[in-house]
Amino acid sequence: MTRRTAVPGNRAMQVFLSPRWLAVRFDRPHHALSSAIVGGGRRKVHDVVWHEVRNDELTPSIDPAKLLRKRLAGFGRSSAVGLLTSSNIEGYVVAERRRDGVSAQVVATVGLGNALRVGDPPGVRGRVGTINILCRVSRPLTEEAQLEALSIVAEARTLAVLESSVRSRRSGRPSTGTGTDCIVVVCPAGPRPAPYAGKHTAVGHVIGAAVLQALRRGLAAWKAKP
Repeated sequence: MTRRTAVPGNRAMQVFLSPRWLAVRFDRPHHALSSAIVGGGRRKVHDVVWHEVRNDELTPSIDPAKLLRKRLAGFGRSSAVGLLTSSNIEGYVVAERRRDGVSAQVVATVGLGNALRVGDPPGVRGRVGTINILCRVSRPLTEEAQLEALSIVAEARTLAVLESSVRSRRSGRPSTGTGTDCIVVVCPAGPRPAPYAGKHTAVGHVIGAAVLQALRRGLAAWKAKP
């Protein structure tokens, strides 16, 4: 794989890119909290890996988690947090924000082929297309702060999508995301973890600002595609 630095000046995480694979590796194990279909929940991780799939590879009869587990095993990353996307892996976006000694780094892939509005009626999964966001916070966080951080990422994602004015494919109203969005929040282990990550804190500020910056760039690129 070709190594690419996730963000200038940050050595805590590195991005590796190869055909249909995007991997982010950390300099040491990190605590992760996520809704990922493979390796989700709360756990310690060394890397987060995206796999690019084609629309015809995820028909309604295919179990996406089973498919991803098999391919991660073949890729040698069975223990990774695994994410699926139909977006071009090479179009991933990154952002970093810093304030008061804390920083947040974001790596994301953006697609809205499956755009929906929260509260839309459920139905059969449509086109493959999703927003996958990895947000690393430089400070250790308590479990409560990790949950709060995850909510800040989701709020920033929703704001960016609303700003894009993309309509839900089910209701036709302004979408707030897709039906298969995934968020991964990671932080290093260590003493004196930050107890809060809300919008009144430096932690919450850098998370929200970095996610907005990355998503705005990714959404603009997605909308510009023919």
